[in-house]
Amino acid sequence: MLLIAAICGGIGQSIAGYSMGGCLASIVVGFVGAIIGRWLASQLGLSYIIEIMGIPIIWASIGAAIFAIVVGLVSRGRPR
Repeated sequence: MLLIAAICGGIGQSIAGYSMGGCLASIVVGFVGAIIGRWLASQLGLSYIIEIMGIPIIWASIGAAIFAIVVGLVSRGRPR
């Protein structure tokens, strides 16, 4: 699960254009992104497209991008 969260967090950070740090930061961004993505999918009434070990990959990446944008705007992270 940590590897999947790190990949989703890395994808989300790449989409957002902000880097929060190393691997540990990507894992945290991936897990928070999964929570945001699940919530967003349920609010929009959409299903999970690809789910591996309980993490919806597409929605976790979208949620991670949203989270990275918000944190990047608040903390003025390093733009890529």
